[in-house]
Amino acid sequence: MLETEHYNCPYCGEPVEAVLDLSGGDQTYFEDCPVCCRPILFTLQIHDGEWMLDVRTENE
Repeated sequence: MLETEHYNCPYCGEPVEAVLDLSGGDQTYFEDCPVCCRPILFTLQIHDGEWMLDVRTENE
């Protein structure tokens, strides 16, 4: 199951869109910002059909 989430890059502040695959359960991974190319730490948590995405710099 795919979901789309809008967020602001924690480095450059630009609005970005992420496509999330909820079928994999809880996930933590890095993805580069498509604007400034810096690595963003994504933490996706899924519980009882609800999900939450947290984005941070790699050093937070």
